Amino acid sequence: MLGSTHGTLTTTSRTARVVACGERPRPAVHGLADAAQDVDVSGRPLQSAVPDLDRFFHPRTVAVIGASDAEGRPNTGITRQLIAWSERVGARVHPVHPTRRTVFGRTCHPSVGEVPEQIDLAVLLVGDPTPLIGELSGAKVAFAVAFASGFAETGAEGAAAQARLTAAVRASGIRLLGPNTNLNAFERFRTDLEGPAIALITQSGHQGRPVFALQELGIRLSHWAPTGNEADLECADFISYFATRPEVGAIAAYVEGIKDGRAFLLAADRAARHRVPVVAVKVGRTETGARTAASHTGKLTGADEVVDAAMRQFGVIRVDGLDELQDTSALLARARPPRATGVAVYSISGGTGAHFADLATAAGLELPTLSAGKQRELHEWIPEYLSVANPIDNGGHPVGDWRGRRIIDAILADPSVGVLVCPITGPFPPMSDRLAQDLVAAAEETDKLVCVVWGSPVGTEDAYRTTLLGSSRVATFRTFSNCVTAVRAYLDHHRFVADYRSPFDDAPRTLSPSARKAQALMRPGEQLSEHAAKQLLRAYGIRVPREQLVTSAAAAVRAAAQVGYPVVMKASGPQLTHKTELGLVKIGLTSASQVRDAYRELTDIARYEGLPLDGILVCQLVGRGVETILGITPDGLFGPTVTVGLGGVLVEALHDTAVRVPPFGEGDARAMLGELRGHALLSGVRGAPPADVDALVETVLRVQRMALELGDTLAELEINPLLVLERGQGAVALDALAFCR
Repeated sequence: MLGSTHGTLTTTSRTARVVACGERPRPAVHGLADAAQDVDVSGRPLQSAVPDLDRFFHPRTVAVIGASDAEGRPNTGITRQLIAWSERVGARVHPVHPTRRTVFGRTCHPSVGEVPEQIDLAVLLVGDPTPLIGELSGAKVAFAVAFASGFAETGAEGAAAQARLTAAVRASGIRLLGPNTNLNAFERFRTDLEGPAIALITQSGHQGRPVFALQELGIRLSHWAPTGNEADLECADFISYFATRPEVGAIAAYVEGIKDGRAFLLAADRAARHRVPVVAVKVGRTETGARTAASHTGKLTGADEVVDAAMRQFGVIRVDGLDELQDTSALLARARPPRATGVAVYSISGGTGAHFADLATAAGLELPTLSAGKQRELHEWIPEYLSVANPIDNGGHPVGDWRGRRIIDAILADPSVGVLVCPITGPFPPMSDRLAQDLVAAAEETDKLVCVVWGSPVGTEDAYRTTLLGSSRVATFRTFSNCVTAVRAYLDHHRFVADYRSPFDDAPRTLSPSARKAQALMRPGEQLSEHAAKQLLRAYGIRVPREQLVTSAAAAVRAAAQVGYPVVMKASGPQLTHKTELGLVKIGLTSASQVRDAYRELTDIARYEGLPLDGILVCQLVGRGVETILGITPDGLFGPTVTVGLGGVLVEALHDTAVRVPPFGEGDARAMLGELRGHALLSGVRGAPPADVDALVETVLRVQRMALELGDTLAELEINPLLVLERGQGAVALDALAFCR
């Protein structure tokens, strides 16, 4: 691949040059921090605060503490770069050093307190920034940057040092970038580029280089935030800020660890409200990746399944590679909203078109069959023996006349087509040259997305370097897979934001009567018995079988008569988690004698195993249905999460589950069910009736309410199985476990 050295991506490898459009309108940006005014039942904010980062990126005054102009010293090069950056943004620079009178001809002050004007941004070129925080606070410095390393990324001792730094910063009122950051925020950005820009966030500065290099291909970048260890300012702060900037068309992020799950979701929510796409590489999918990320930044990586679900839930587009980050963020930043969701594939080879169509269809893209009338129109210029249904095979793009452009215009005119993709596997002049020219010319006159995949490994061809990359209206890719990934993200994003309603808008602000009932059932630090756990479910209106808790054989017989035969009998106690394996469940009892015998057997087993009981449950035997599992599980980053999946023995055999982070709405609850590999079971298979999906969705939402209201006291909840009955008959929690904090 051109420009690729030792596997490192460069500006000419796998890079998109994309469709330009005007800056999208945005709500007015507040000059000061936009503080949240509302909280949920736990007192947590329902909107993210937006730091006044204008003063960071465009300060009026900058102090360089530890400034130097001595040749051969590291601080000298940094000081020189900071002076150059300050001049570009119109800031006044004040060198600070206790033993120097001047630095690069500028007056040098012995301390920041002696600088004759208030400082917006202080850059700390010192080994340990913590002792300086108090001095900066006294001088009312707004922002500081700490480059020093040796903090949480190094282990326990460094983590303790970072904790001291964090505490000092919180007490000071200063906002700090770093430690363990770099000079990326002070790079030279091109100012001659137009159109919506990419704002870049990285926790490892070098990983942002491929995106930064997009400027060499005409893609505008507006900001770069290298967040480092995030002792104070974090990725979420910059997402919230960039989402409100009118020049930002997309946010690209390289994330090693999420510092605060709630803050990240609030920031993603703000971006979704403003319809600004967030594209992220989040490392830590594997145990090795998670360990490496933790050692680099000192932050939690989180259970990747939950991170993935949370990102998807709030519209963050997760990609795997830096090349995908380049191409997807570039396309999303600058392409206009789609007029239709259909993708048309136009190629000079039937094999090429079929190959791309396979990849696109597998990725979930829609390739509509063109109408008979449209196919007849295309056959006016394309031989009859070639297929033009979609993919469209031209057999060789016309070179000597107007027909090639007419074909492209006709495809774009089809109302079912929102995206035209032309894969060109390699240069074949003059055909490929004319094809590129016709695509660019057509793209200039349409409001639909035109994408080209230039597959040549060379990349020096004039059709690529001049014609395609010279166009602000064509999205050019180097690989099929990156094109498919970016186009799917483009369509998914616009579909998502069109229907987006923030779940935080409907999050409960006050405790429900159900919560007050449930709190009376809690036993701090204990596991609840099945009977007590079901009482908890009843408090939230979740249906359980008719049942009675009894403490004698005679009472069991009376209960069975009242519940109605046949019955199920189960031991109930605070230490029972696997009753079936211990023989503590009896199913299908049809007579009083069977009930008496079952009572004696259950109590004998419990006594032999040394398991304390609060009684024996005599339960209604519920009919057939689809067994599911539903529960609340704590996550180290995001707090309580809600999981639903296939239940019974299938949960362990298949691990077919979907997860969401509260709050979420009915749409997300239904989407969870659609993510299950076995979701067809809920629709009815092999003659089985459809299950009551509406009742299952309602139960998921009730469990979510429990997670929101009881998250501080309810550590974990598992309903397994939750039996989903035939449509219209509801869902019944047959068993439940609950653990209190």
